[in-house]
Parts: sequence; C-alpha cells; structure tokens
Amino acid sequence: MLRGSSIWPKIDRIIFADSEGKNQLQNNLKPIISETLLFKGLPENQLREIERISVDVRFKKGEAIFSEGDDGDGFYLVATGLVKVFKASPEGKEQILHIFGPGEPFGEVPVFTGQQFPANAEAIAESRLIFFPRSAFVDLIIANPSLALNMLAVLSMRLRQFTVQVENLSLKEVPGRLAAYLIYLADEQERDDAVTLNISKGQLASLLGTIPETLSRIFAKMNSQGLLEVKDRNIILTDRRGLEELARHGKQME
Repeated sequence: MLRGSSIWPKIDRIIFADSEGKNQLQNNLKPIISETLLFKGLPENQLREIERISVDVRFKKGEAIFSEGDDGDGFYLVATGLVKVFKASPEGKEQILHIFGPGEPFGEVPVFTGQQFPANAEAIAESRLIFFPRSAFVDLIIANPSLALNMLAVLSMRLRQFTVQVENLSLKEVPGRLAAYLIYLADEQERDDAVTLNISKGQLASLLGTIPETLSRIFAKMNSQGLLEVKDRNIILTDRRGLEELARHGKQME
C-alpha cells in the first residue's frame, strides 16, 4: 500500500516504524481494538486482521481531523483524547453533535455509503486515533459477517443517541437539556451525586444548543434552587431526584 494513496489520513500524522517498531505498535494497539464495543467478542484471527489494516495517527488539540464534504475514505477509533463532531453555519456558529472519547468510533457511516463526511471532526484534546481505511475494512466485513453485526449494533446505538438529542433540542428547554446531560454523565461515570465535565463549558453550551452566557445563568439558577453545586469542572448533584424531574419535564422549575 502506497503512502501517497488517498486512504492515508493526514500523512504527517501517521506513526511509521521499522518492522520491530511496528510489532511493538501493534501489540500496543491490540488491547484498545479488542475492548471496544465495535470489535469486542470477535475471535483472535479477526482481531489480527483488523489490527493489520489499522493506522496509528496523532492530533494536537484544536487540529481538524476531517471536514464536512471530505471523502469518507475510512473511519476512526479514539485510543486516547477527545474528539468533537460538529456542524458549522456560514457565519461560523457551531453545533456540536457528539463528543467522542477513548474506545468510541466515529465517521463510520461513510464506510458503508462510500459518500462524503456529513460533518466536521476536531481534536479537543491531544488525541491518538486509530484509522481504518474504507476499502480494506469493507473487505474484512465481506469475509467476516460477525463484524457486520457489531457495526450494526454500534450504528443502532448511535441512531438512538441522535433521536434523544433531537428530542432534547426540539422539545426541552435548555435547563431540561442540561439536567438530562448531567444525569447521563453521572450514569456514564458510574457516580450518583457528582460528575466531572471532560469538555469546556463553551463546548457543553454548543452541545446543548445554547450559548455560554445562557448556560452560566442556568447553572447559577439551578445552584440557587439547590439542584447542584459547581466547582470548576466538578458538579455536585445535590438533588439528583430534582434533576431527574427537570430532565423528564424539560422546563425550569420556578
């Protein structure tokens, strides 16, 4: 496979090594690949094939991974770091669609459609990603139907996430969206009474479809109501039941 081929993402980001270094690299990637939802439970021989086609890439904070309209020549898996996927208006306003962290794939839809990326992706922290070229990955799916089932499971989960996001943005006011996100984050972090934000409040505002100033006012009001307490990126959920009610009804309680 030639380095100049169109499947290579950001040539200067690829980590190349000699044969000994390559073996060390693959041994380092294998646990990451095998423990993700996308590949979890696959037999050893399939994991080796997936590892064989994978490409190790690095991005600094703030660097673009792909832009809306770029050819979907493959998809990515986050090994370390954080990535935001977003849409941007002609005026430069952002709407964050997803924040992806370690173990999560993104940009996988074009693998099946062969179309262009429908949104932008950017590293919001120094990130190590694993890139899977479309043509090589499709060949693996054809040879291994069980891999296709795993892909369908991930895509179904992603569709449900989008459905919830559309519901939140269209039917709930911002306080309800924030409460729902905090409850989701608490469940994800397996904590009952506190969460830690892994994104900035500006990014959180974009994810919730609002602006930082509005988000700050809502945090202040929810604090005065005894629902939560903000300490930098740590948020104490002082009244989780009240937050759950707010998330359910979607409106700020007076």
